[in-house]
Amino acid sequence: MSKPIAVTDADFEEKVLKSKTPVMVDFWAAWCRPCLMAAPVLEELAKEYADKLTIAKLDVDQNAKTAAQYGIMAIPNLIIFKDGKPISQIVGYKPKEELKRSLETVLG
Repeated sequence: MSKPIAVTDADFEEKVLKSKTPVMVDFWAAWCRPCLMAAPVLEELAKEYADKLTIAKLDVDQNAKTAAQYGIMAIPNLIIFKDGKPISQIVGYKPKEELKRSLETVLG
């Protein structure tokens, strides 16, 4: 994927948990300023890591079930899933270079 994909409560298992590649899920909301600041950074990372990672966006207001399941209390909240399990979590807005360092650690 060269752009972030939208995920919902209904397709989270299929698109994230059953994915063959790692998925970084951005738990966000339209009213969240830091979430809006993170969006263009995630767009860039989606292009840069297209062959290694899928970036997905889940609107917490419209998909409260999945957000609650993963204990999302603050947004933006990025969780990296690999083989159906959360392996890393980044809470709050982070600059692109910091996100890249986190991704490199996880992706190897």
